[in-house]
Amino acid sequence: MNFRQLIKVANKSNQIFYNSSIPLNFTGSKSVLMKLYSINAGYFKLDGGAMFGVVPKSMWNKVNPADDNNMCTWAMRCLLIDTGDRRILIDNGMGNKQDEKFFSHFYPHGEDSIETSLAKYNYTTDDITDVFLTHLHFDHCGGTIKREGDKLVPVFKNAQFYTNKAHWDAALAPNEREKASFLKENILPIMETGRLRFIDVPDGGNWIKYFNINYVFGHTEAMMLPQIKYKNTTLLYCADLVPSAPHVSMPWVMAYDMRPLDTLKEKHRLLNLAADNNWILYFEHDPVNECCTLQRTEKGIRIKEIFKLSEVDTIKNTTI
Repeated sequence: MNFRQLIKVANKSNQIFYNSSIPLNFTGSKSVLMKLYSINAGYFKLDGGAMFGVVPKSMWNKVNPADDNNMCTWAMRCLLIDTGDRRILIDNGMGNKQDEKFFSHFYPHGEDSIETSLAKYNYTTDDITDVFLTHLHFDHCGGTIKREGDKLVPVFKNAQFYTNKAHWDAALAPNEREKASFLKENILPIMETGRLRFIDVPDGGNWIKYFNINYVFGHTEAMMLPQIKYKNTTLLYCADLVPSAPHVSMPWVMAYDMRPLDTLKEKHRLLNLAADNNWILYFEHDPVNECCTLQRTEKGIRIKEIFKLSEVDTIKNTTI
């Protein structure tokens, strides 16, 4: 079945993919039972100008210095949630199935991978029960599928895969500007597993216990940002709305974004909520900084503290 035929099947059979929640059997009432782990899928490079948009290089080069080709290093930092009976992985990097020409544009490097990062906490890819994809750009979902000989097969053999209908439709029929980020070899094999599920909860709604979803539309259509109640605080997985700590500043919006003014509005709304409620921001692409809290200043919303996910217990005055 070719690409066009698969799109027709997907469009005619939407109902078979819907499943807005997963069964989680918590044994207690506090989110302290949940365990969160930072899972780095590796590092890669992207053009600094594209990542920082209208911000002059004289400013952004101080926070993420470019190489001779104007490329900056970025992480692909995923998140593992262990609820006791489920192990949910949020995003999974770009994977390793692309050809040499593709990788020559993005310079993947470093020792980290999904497999090695999971192994640090005594997990394997077979332990993952659910893969939550914030969106289907190659650096967020490429690790879902691997190549075995001439076949494309799932990396996570026991998992279900979650996106939403609006974003799935956009990925199957991308605009010319975004087309290079949606790779059919990353996306269509997910559907062929028979384990693709569409999330249909409303904006800000609860998907599973302690896990709400915020939809944002500036970067791409209906990107999903997990909002997780963890211990005595709330963690916002920023995906590509706020990819790194410097992007907390409102004008720092990526040139990759489809609707940059919508991104600006979405940042205003969510970062104000985060500052007022002392949420933790979790950065997917910052090569150094994992998490931060925010504060209001005379110059607007600014970073208050920067820390690792493993240090959450040391952060004072956190509230749900």
